[in-house]
Amino acid sequence: MLLEGKSVVITGAGSGLGAAAAKAFAQEGAAIAVLDLNESAAERTAAEIIACGGKAIYQKVDVTSKTSVWAAGDTAANEFGCIDIWLNCAGISKILPFLDCTEEIWDSTLAVNLKGAFLCCQNAVTHMLQNKNGGVIINLSSQSGKKAGAQYQAYCASKFGVIGLTQSIALEFARKGIRANAICPGVVPTPMWDKQVTDYARKRNMTPEEVMPYFCKTIPLGRVCSYKNFTDMALFLASEQSEYMTGQALNLTGGSLLS
Repeated sequence: MLLEGKSVVITGAGSGLGAAAAKAFAQEGAAIAVLDLNESAAERTAAEIIACGGKAIYQKVDVTSKTSVWAAGDTAANEFGCIDIWLNCAGISKILPFLDCTEEIWDSTLAVNLKGAFLCCQNAVTHMLQNKNGGVIINLSSQSGKKAGAQYQAYCASKFGVIGLTQSIALEFARKGIRANAICPGVVPTPMWDKQVTDYARKRNMTPEEVMPYFCKTIPLGRVCSYKNFTDMALFLASEQSEYMTGQALNLTGGSLLS
């Protein structure tokens, strides 16, 4: 098992990529702290892990609140003895014209996607330094964190920022044995994406039903990213298989992004 005996904290683990990662990591032997703003969703993910013989706890967490984040991180560390791996999957997104982007939408997007990652990384690093065993941080960026898209201003800004945050942490704490990397997925059919298909269709002057076939035509590998594609990369970054990698922002776009 790739993560036997490891303790993992995952934000946004009540659904989508976070939930998929929590289950995949548990199958590889890790104990999982399932964090999500939706407490019932977090409980459901934890229950599924436990039902399959894994170890998990769950907590309601607001990643924009330092008090909430640190309480959750401290609880996980007390429960498991340490925090070996922290994966940040919590995020929000909105597609709308630039001039329609309100200050509220801008602030909330940056607060969840970037400030949230910052607060979580601070708690993760604090525990990893205390334990003196190093650790792994994985942040969820996006292809939109490397190549901007129209009508995606706040999301792009936040995901570009996540890459910068990841690289800075990687450089500062490399000698302490803490590795930090980011994953940059392309289109993944998550609940978050489902909520914005209509807005993307409007942007492209197509019907919502035409959106996914359109993506499949434009992606070199001919399909969108699957949950397994994501969890395989996350497991690689979390395990010793990537022990010589830090500060990287890895594309997971089916060839849509080449640098």
